[in-house]
Amino acid sequence: MADESTQSIVIDATPEEIVAVIADFDAYPEWANGVKRTEVLETGSDGRAAQVKFNIDQGPIKDEYVLAYDEWSPGRISWHLVKGQMQKSQEGAYVLTSQGGSTEVTYTLSVQLVVPMIGLFRRKAEKMIMDTALKELKRRVENAR
Repeated sequence: MADESTQSIVIDATPEEIVAVIADFDAYPEWANGVKRTEVLETGSDGRAAQVKFNIDQGPIKDEYVLAYDEWSPGRISWHLVKGQMQKSQEGAYVLTSQGGSTEVTYTLSVQLVVPMIGLFRRKAEKMIMDTALKELKRRVENAR
């Protein structure tokens, strides 16, 4: 696997509340920056999404890709890329650690693009994506309470 980037944030909610927001893929276009459309392609025996197609449009960055979700638990959600236009691989995870009435969410992400990118720039892009995603997740979860 390529180098990964990791970032954390504390959200004023339980892990279960956060997992519920992450699992609501239909709502992503309402709150996730650049996500224009999502489609659950396959569900697992537990009723959770197993494969999800994403359409992203963030100005110069446009992509369509499918992620397979490997693990759904109150403490961890993980995924990997099935196919993508701009991405060769993606592996990611949210680790949720309860802290009483709040939860620390740690986001780990590793992306390899089809077009080579210098490691420093790739890690900077990953960190920007994670920072935005975590702040938007926090806002969505805390506003839903």
